[in-house]
Amino acid sequence: MPSSSTLLETDRLIMRPHVRGDFEESFAMWSDPEVIRFIGGQPFTREEVWARLMRYAGHWALLGFGFWVVRDKRSGHFLGEVGFADFQRQIEPPLEDTPEMGWALTLAAHGHGYATEAVRAALRWADTQWPAADTACLIAPENTASLRVAQKCGYVEWLQTSYKGKPTIQLRRMASPA
Repeated sequence: MPSSSTLLETDRLIMRPHVRGDFEESFAMWSDPEVIRFIGGQPFTREEVWARLMRYAGHWALLGFGFWVVRDKRSGHFLGEVGFADFQRQIEPPLEDTPEMGWALTLAAHGHGYATEAVRAALRWADTQWPAADTACLIAPENTASLRVAQKCGYVEWLQTSYKGKPTIQLRRMASPA
């Protein structure tokens, strides 16, 4: 069960680590071709989403950070997932120990500012957990909406590279000076 230190709240959102009951809503999002258009391009299977949910739980258990389910504060509707990970990606240059920020929202949640609001909440949490740590994110060059979210949240283009044979932009958000 999520602890109070991992529960995040904004004006419009409640964010908490995943529980088993989030699976069906998560699967619906990750199997939507429009949602994953820039995240691999192929809808995820139930098996793949289940593995994703287990990976999220494992991040919290082993590393003390992970992804949050994002819900509308008023209605409780599932809006998406936002958080940090260490996916051990085989990418050049490697991310090494830099926490990787990621986000995905349901199609109905697009265009309402939820991603920016949720990412900012996660970054405030990160700034208290790792005040001296940079964070990174990987975004497909054609994903202009996510690039705008990243920019609004303090990420700047670090370099252009490729991941799994596809062009990607690595962005960095530098730690605040002490």
